[in-house]
Amino acid sequence: MYDYDMLVIGSGPSGRRAAIQFAKLGKSVLVVEKGRRVGGVSVHTGTIPSKTLRETVLNLSGWRERGFYGRSYRVKQEIAATDLMMRLQKTLDHEVEVLEHQFSRNLVRTAAGEARFAGPNQIEITSAPGETKLVTAANILIACGTKPFRPGYVPFDGKTVFDSDEIIDLPKLPRSLAVIGAGVIGVEYATIFSALDVAVTLIEPRPSFLDFIDKELIEEFMHELRDRNVAVRLGSAVTSIEHTASGAIQIRLADGRVVVTEILLFAAGRVGATDRLNLDAAGITVDHRGRITVDPVTLQTCVPHIYAAGDVIGHPSLASTSMEQGRVAACHALGIEHLAPPEFYPYGIYSVPEISTTGLTEEEVRSRGIPYEVGVARFRETSRGHIMGLNSGMMKMIFSTKTRRLLGVHILGEGATELIHIGQAVLNLKGTIDYFIQNTFNYPTLAEAYKIAGLDAWNRMSR
Repeated sequence: MYDYDMLVIGSGPSGRRAAIQFAKLGKSVLVVEKGRRVGGVSVHTGTIPSKTLRETVLNLSGWRERGFYGRSYRVKQEIAATDLMMRLQKTLDHEVEVLEHQFSRNLVRTAAGEARFAGPNQIEITSAPGETKLVTAANILIACGTKPFRPGYVPFDGKTVFDSDEIIDLPKLPRSLAVIGAGVIGVEYATIFSALDVAVTLIEPRPSFLDFIDKELIEEFMHELRDRNVAVRLGSAVTSIEHTASGAIQIRLADGRVVVTEILLFAAGRVGATDRLNLDAAGITVDHRGRITVDPVTLQTCVPHIYAAGDVIGHPSLASTSMEQGRVAACHALGIEHLAPPEFYPYGIYSVPEISTTGLTEEEVRSRGIPYEVGVARFRETSRGHIMGLNSGMMKMIFSTKTRRLLGVHILGEGATELIHIGQAVLNLKGTIDYFIQNTFNYPTLAEAYKIAGLDAWNRMSR
């Protein structure tokens, strides 16, 4: 009756996971990707490029060794944009090859072109001007991801004014950079360039940023930024952006301040890449940011056989959660009962230093009226931290004084996104403070911070 059992629009984390899940159960699948190669935003302009760029910068700049050898220490004195791009291209090629192999061995078919709904079960695929093919599918997954928000008042030119997808193609390293938008993407790029000793100004119209992160961690993070001379401009909107006669960019703020910079990155949000899908033909609507509303359990849209997953449905917009959403959507479409997602998932921000969190923040615990106690460990208190030359970094754990259960783990510093999984496991298994007091951790490791923070909280709870 249909050409395919499942058609997936987009080959990012959610699209690829759904396609492979469907194919492993013997169903026919077609993945439509409008980019030059499979992988979606995650591989080509988002998750993988930014994290590769971060790792390259930390290695070439000698950032991790400066605790011992001083701030002026560098592995390579003259770092050029070509140095960053070389490693990035190798990584992207590897990611694409792995994904193409996964599709091949699972008999997932792919089509290069732009997908557009022609009806609830019909998709037009345009591979080139005048070359359009109509295919039908019993189930459809919209996994098209997002694209940068580009307001009209920002003079994007791809040379001095960039959005978050364009910044990875920076032709040369600037001496100064302004970042508008202190969300996850803006903070990551601001701190990455700061590690290259670029003068960075971070601009955010709201009086605070990363509000979903525990406030104590943000305070510590702000101290780190100020210590590195990152200028943070909070609570004032941008009124104008202009090019000066000398070629610099002048940014005027509502409070009267003026920021002059060589390069500007505008990273104030993203919108669903749904504007060219012709969703009206399928009876699906989107919000003002182009995002699709779905059932949070099944990932179904208002049209039962059409699903949506990944960044296009909004929060949490993580590659890890997007993969799980794709699998859940595929299982539901096949009528297979899937495992319930965990109550708590890890959230990672690949800034310099890293931020990672899971569970409740202290503010959330207070708002719920839960009696609690906090334990804190500084990375410099661990032998491993001293060996690594860490002068900063902290772990904060929150426990219920009534049940002794772990409520939240919040980490700032080297390896935070790796360390967080221990806390996530204990949280989802409903573990208590006793695990951290009684358990043995490898020595010397940064994971010892769990025991230090656990003992810190236990001492207060005992009193």
